[in-house]
Amino acid sequence: MEKEGVSYHVPVMLNESLEGLNISPDSICVDVTFGGGGHSRGILSLLGESGRLFGFDQDADAEQNIPGDNRFTFVRSNFRYLYNFMRYHDVAGKVDCLLADLGVSSHHFDDKERGFSFRFDGDLDMRMNTRSGKTASDIINTYPEDKLADVFYLYGELKIARRLASLLVKERGNKQLRTIEDFLEIIKPFTAKDKEKKFLAQVFQALRIEVNDEMRALKEMLQQTLQVLKPGGRLVVITYHSLEDRLVKNFLKAGNFEGKSEQDFFGNRLTPFRMINNKVIVPSKEEVESNPRSRSAKLRIAEKI
Repeated sequence: MEKEGVSYHVPVMLNESLEGLNISPDSICVDVTFGGGGHSRGILSLLGESGRLFGFDQDADAEQNIPGDNRFTFVRSNFRYLYNFMRYHDVAGKVDCLLADLGVSSHHFDDKERGFSFRFDGDLDMRMNTRSGKTASDIINTYPEDKLADVFYLYGELKIARRLASLLVKERGNKQLRTIEDFLEIIKPFTAKDKEKKFLAQVFQALRIEVNDEMRALKEMLQQTLQVLKPGGRLVVITYHSLEDRLVKNFLKAGNFEGKSEQDFFGNRLTPFRMINNKVIVPSKEEVESNPRSRSAKLRIAEKI
């Protein structure tokens, strides 16, 4: 299985991201979602000898893509620990630009051993960090019915969340659900032929988000950008589904995740960021045709005030 270079993951909206980061030759940059390294290589191409780039990734597979470049520092960690590592490297409050591409890499979807896709059989795993944490199978087999229903409703936006959870709890009493094939067989009654792919994508998304604690990790990372970026520093975020995009949009526009606008005595909006693109940026028609997985991407750019 090929795991390096562009075959690992095609970087989405690469040119738009690089333009949004507003990179100077001596910039200190952070790519909190290193993955296949496509965006990082683009950033390095714009940095001079004095520039620096830090790349975060908790997935051991991503380490095969580390560039041989002394300006690059790889951080083997979840991006929820952004501030701690930036403080350790003495760049907290000095960062010029930070990129977060929140999409799951093509590599993960195409690696049947990782359990991210309903296209293959394999273990129900879905962990980004295979060294620790609970798997999708653990969640399906151990969560109480109401908690399981919440996962499908909140993270998969499924209207049949309660019925689905009820069925899984009933079936796991007969047999532990360990593989994708086991799981798909059990939920078959809910998969209408005309909407099968959409339904399964929502189910798998919900489990993946819960396994990796993605929403809470995203909130923690976004809050820490305020301590990491210097005034005038750029934040570029690419989202792929409405749940994370809502969080990002609210945080960039209002400084909180509820989107509540606060005003000073004079009626001026209090927010830690200035939006660079008020209208969200989406991939070009050409990019979607060449890389269909980019079709749901939304890019937002903000500058720390």
